[in-house]
Amino acid sequence: MTPPPLETAPLEPVSTTSPDRNAPDRKVSDTATSVTAKSGSTFYWPMRLLPASKRAAMFAIYAFCRRIDDIADEPGEPADKRAALDSWRRDIRDLYVGGVPGSPLTAALKGAIERYGLPRAELEALIDGMAMDVAGEEAGGFQAPDLDTLRLYCRRVAGAVGMLAIRVFDRADPDTEQFALALGEALQLTNILRDLAEDAELHRLYLPRELLRAAGIDATDPETVLAHPALPKACEALADLAEARFAEARSAIAGHARGSLWAATAMMVLYHRLLKRLRAAGWRDLKARVRVGRRESAWVAVRCMLGIPPAG
Repeated sequence: MTPPPLETAPLEPVSTTSPDRNAPDRKVSDTATSVTAKSGSTFYWPMRLLPASKRAAMFAIYAFCRRIDDIADEPGEPADKRAALDSWRRDIRDLYVGGVPGSPLTAALKGAIERYGLPRAELEALIDGMAMDVAGEEAGGFQAPDLDTLRLYCRRVAGAVGMLAIRVFDRADPDTEQFALALGEALQLTNILRDLAEDAELHRLYLPRELLRAAGIDATDPETVLAHPALPKACEALADLAEARFAEARSAIAGHARGSLWAATAMMVLYHRLLKRLRAAGWRDLKARVRVGRRESAWVAVRCMLGIPPAG
């Protein structure tokens, strides 16, 4: 399904062709809108159908996540990656003290911060999460963390996104914060279960050691673990944790999933469908890509926007 043309988002300035120092191999014409549109993310349609100002803010948050994730994932020396993340950390702090944005993306972030009161701590938590990946790389790879460390990682790289998003959705109350954190962890655990082979190529294995040992897997290196016959058992155990977090998220907003939270509800439905498909596939062919297509994503997003969300 070909997406319609994207109108110019109000939080983004006209782009130039000068290099963005945070991404030297890209041009600043890669605005928040274009970065998001190119990503193929399951989140695209729930974000795309938001009102213009909210859409621009969510695109800015998503594009920021993509940029710092690329720093952690792409080839390079860990010291250079740490320096690039530190540069982003300075840029974020500058935005909160009246600094002038240096690129279309930081300008879009500044607009979102000012319009929706986005907490600096959550943007910095995202950088902290990527720094965990870089630190793991220095140690030979982020491999089989304990469950507490994995949950901290999920809180930083996914829970922080939820805590930012609910402010864009105008719903920053205790129940909605509980929803955001539970859903963030559920989404990240689902990503981990989907991306086992891809992560292994980066010498990463996010399956927690407690679940590996319970499945009878003593190894922690990705190649050995992914070839182990008990891998599906460990994956099912992590899928159970993801299911519990999805259930917690649904419970936190029971009766309030419509209105301003419809986009978050769509994300929950889409990712829960992805988790169910992963479980049905059984982790037998780790290179077979399990996904939710754009047509289905658009249909779910429209249903949720109309207040009639389909089943997960």
